[in-house]
Amino acid sequence: MKTSEIRAMTVDEIKHKVDEMKSNLMHLRFQRKIGQLTDFSKFKLEKKEIARFLTILTEKENKDGKK
Repeated sequence: MKTSEIRAMTVDEIKHKVDEMKSNLMHLRFQRKIGQLTDFSKFKLEKKEIARFLTILTEKENKDGKK
């Protein structure tokens, strides 16, 4: 998802999406542990995507708090 698309989302939508991605990351961890995960790049990409969402969420929360 592009950064501009994330910025267009509301704070609640971002939080919900982060929860979904964290759940997906947990499933990827399980798959990696039991040997079902063949493409380890998915794990790294998911972590980066979560970080991107959390960064934008923090920016939005700080922006809202300063007004």
